[in-house]
Amino acid sequence: MQLPRDPSNVAHALVAAFPTRLAGDVQRVLAVMPEARLAPMMPFEVEVQGETVAIPSRIYNEEPGADLEQPLAGTQQVIVHCLYSRHSDGRVRQRHIEQIVASGEPWVVPFVVQLAGEYVLEILEAIGRGLPGLAVPGSAQRRLYGEFIARNPAFFARAERRVVSYWSCYYRWKYGAFGTYPGCVLVEAFRAAVVEQVGAQWPRHTPPLAGGRG
Repeated sequence: MQLPRDPSNVAHALVAAFPTRLAGDVQRVLAVMPEARLAPMMPFEVEVQGETVAIPSRIYNEEPGADLEQPLAGTQQVIVHCLYSRHSDGRVRQRHIEQIVASGEPWVVPFVVQLAGEYVLEILEAIGRGLPGLAVPGSAQRRLYGEFIARNPAFFARAERRVVSYWSCYYRWKYGAFGTYPGCVLVEAFRAAVVEQVGAQWPRHTPPLAGGRG
């Protein structure tokens, strides 16, 4: 896909990845981002606190230099990291998700869950390290992720299926049991969060775990 002639189309696509109240902050971020080589790819829609956002599957902008990024305010820094967690280079995605995985902002959550359903093992491990609260009943992280998944069941189901596919294709040799694969550990923690949130079992789209846990 070639970059549209009108750069505002690209700007609109990236602004749409966040709640409308953040539009001004996103525009400030876009002002320091280098021009994209290609247009953002294949946005996916999720609901964040009652508002639909459309997050690109990939972006192709180079990272801004530290001198350009430094003046950005706190929320704007988080927006930078969210956007570059969708970068085409997995190492870039990892660097940026590590900066925001522990954020308590609801609009950060879909960026984290999307990466949990992708294939870079180091990113899965980084997400696991950044979300220790998922294992703690009643924690703020459990509530945050449980609420998001409850609002976006199809999105979470797709992430689960992708976790299984990537494990089977790339990591079965290393993790013979699916339950030991870091991606599985993450989706099980997410499932526990939504079960706690809704007070009922949640549909499973991954192989059953040893011991019969649902």
